[in-house]
Amino acid sequence: MKVTFKIWRQDNPNSDGSFKSYELDNLTEDMSFLEALDQLNEELVLKDEKVIAYEYDCREGICGQCGVFINGRAHGPHANMTTCQLHMRSFQDGDTITVEPWRAKAFPIIKDLVVDRSAFDRIIEAGAYISSKTGTAPEANAIPIPKSVADKAMDAAACIGCGACVATCKNSSAVLFTSAKIIHFNNLPQGKAEAKDRLQQMTYQMDLEGFGNCTNTGACEVECPEGISIKNIAELNSSWIKSMF
Repeated sequence: MKVTFKIWRQDNPNSDGSFKSYELDNLTEDMSFLEALDQLNEELVLKDEKVIAYEYDCREGICGQCGVFINGRAHGPHANMTTCQLHMRSFQDGDTITVEPWRAKAFPIIKDLVVDRSAFDRIIEAGAYISSKTGTAPEANAIPIPKSVADKAMDAAACIGCGACVATCKNSSAVLFTSAKIIHFNNLPQGKAEAKDRLQQMTYQMDLEGFGNCTNTGACEVECPEGISIKNIAELNSSWIKSMF
């Protein structure tokens, strides 16, 4: 299998970037997308050229580090899939595959396909925790929680913070990410005590980071590898209005 990678190259945050094409042969359909990039980097090393910088960690669709735009779509051509789970069988022999980093003011490019997503960390630090001392793990049934509530909280907690929602949004909004983190905590009994402060502090930090506003196009939900629902955004907006009174 032979493909042409058209990849965004940028040496540092202050330099101008551009696309550069690389032909790659001897790929197999069973190779993952990241394995193909690994092979490309090995060839660049042998040619004494600069390798392509990109992020990854678990390669199991759990950590969210590997996100890039592939042919104009976050994480590639399939729904509910991270970049590391994408395989070369999703492309045709002879294809040209365009690869670029997340594009958002709040996610400045560090190098090539690597962006700085520490804005997400600062939103988390603003309130995605409970401050009460819980001690050791309590008995699972000590605090009765309706299954519907637990399911909603855990569905929101599935967010892996990859940033696809921001990258695919025309406004670079982080409301899906922020709402998922808030809804996770605010729906559980342990998070109720600080629910109002958590909501206001995290949304304030989100705005402070320079993310855009949500205009409810739903693109974020479509590209989210975990299928986080925009119902979380609706609940966040409703709760935010109530918190003002």
